[in-house]
Amino acid sequence: MSPGRREIPRNLQARSVLAGQAAAASAEVERALAPALDPRTAAFFDVDNTIMQGASIFHLARGLHRREFFTTRDIAAAVWKQVWFQYVGGERSDHIDDARSSALSFVAGHRVDELREIGEEVFDEFMAMRIWPGTRAIAQWHLDRGHRVWLVTAAPVEIAEVIARRLGLTGALGTVAESVDGVYTGRLVGEMLHGEGKAVAVRGLAAAEGLDLDRCYAYSDSSNDLPMLELVGHPCAVNPDARLRAHARGQGWLIRDYRVGRRFALTGVRAALAVLAVWTTVALGRRLYRRSFS
Repeated sequence: MSPGRREIPRNLQARSVLAGQAAAASAEVERALAPALDPRTAAFFDVDNTIMQGASIFHLARGLHRREFFTTRDIAAAVWKQVWFQYVGGERSDHIDDARSSALSFVAGHRVDELREIGEEVFDEFMAMRIWPGTRAIAQWHLDRGHRVWLVTAAPVEIAEVIARRLGLTGALGTVAESVDGVYTGRLVGEMLHGEGKAVAVRGLAAAEGLDLDRCYAYSDSSNDLPMLELVGHPCAVNPDARLRAHARGQGWLIRDYRVGRRFALTGVRAALAVLAVWTTVALGRRLYRRSFS
């Protein structure tokens, strides 16, 4: 087992494999695109904190809330998880998975076409201004060289496809939500497209498209994506969490960090917390002093 990797329970691993197979199968429509100039090379990009600042499912949740898919209380829990994800650092899987699973449950009974339409609106409302320019430039570098460029994300595939299309990319692999006659059931096909599931999806796509994984590239911010990163000949850590940064350095991988604003924000948050702690200590001390001498 590689450094930084955790043992995966067998039942979760089986669901991850199913999720990866479903994601790869959903990408078949992309084969109608014009042939790439370099058909054996592709680049695979994670979305959250790699292509886009923050969690894409949170921005989708904001859009669904505006359209009264769920309540303010529901969105408050999502806000807390987004703040943790963006400012405290690291991808805490229980927060992110809970947020994504909850968001998918809210679309039960709604039509697939409806979510796609909302996804187009949500991209304009919340996502477009949060695309990292540096990562977008890397994706364009690949496109200019005739490489296919795919998003690989735990977000619903319908939303991932919107992001890919708006950025001019080849396509997207994402979590597949079960639907019957074009209506969501509220259940997933397998598991969230996460960890090993992403690697399964990339392998499936590579086999279908005739890609040479040794010539391919992968980009992610999270150590959870090590299975995907280790598949390709050219892995790159983008805005990495601490575990991925350490692993990337140990392996001699490229590291790109575009979070200058995030660092200032994080410094500000820490400073504010420090000031609050000092203020609270002083206030408590004054209160105790008054009680002692009153």
